[in-house]
Amino acid sequence: MAQYGKTSYWDERYTKDPEPFDWYQRYSGVRDLINQYVKREDVILMAGCGNSRLTEEMFEDGYTNVTNIDVSRVVIDQMIERYKDKPTLQWQQMNVTALDFPDETFDVVVAKATLDAVLCGEGSTANVGKFCSEVSRVLKPTGCFFIVSYGVPDNRLNYLEKEDMYSWSVTVHTVPKPTVSAAAVPSAEDANGVHYIYICSKGGN
Repeated sequence: MAQYGKTSYWDERYTKDPEPFDWYQRYSGVRDLINQYVKREDVILMAGCGNSRLTEEMFEDGYTNVTNIDVSRVVIDQMIERYKDKPTLQWQQMNVTALDFPDETFDVVVAKATLDAVLCGEGSTANVGKFCSEVSRVLKPTGCFFIVSYGVPDNRLNYLEKEDMYSWSVTVHTVPKPTVSAAAVPSAEDANGVHYIYICSKGGN
């Protein structure tokens, strides 16, 4: 698990296997919640994009203004090449704990599995604090932070619900984990059968 917090791991992984890979969920699994919280015209930051198809599938669904960042230069170069026909999609190598964007730039920041990856690294608690502080800084006053995580609320809310640091309120949703067999669809109450969506809404939305 600890390797997920290291840039060198991701560079090596993406060099060996450049094929698209989605952690946890494809867009279809979170589409209803994204449609609920994100408008088509919103300015979106995909934090820790990897080589997920999430941006592509959102683009095809009308979300065209997406800036994608990842700590891995290898994967960013791959994605620039893969999506060179979609000029409204931007790709930049960047660390989520030190965002190179002005204050109040984005309507929405999406982090699918990124929070969990940061928690795998050294100094994880401090780095999650930096990550959340940076997201709060670059979000517009009514913006939202859309997190997809395997982490249960008893744990993750300890990092997200800090009223003195982040001016947002947190709502928790669950989505079923994708299953290979349609007959094995888990119930939403089964903690092992769901992923958690944390919506951190600024401005009391």
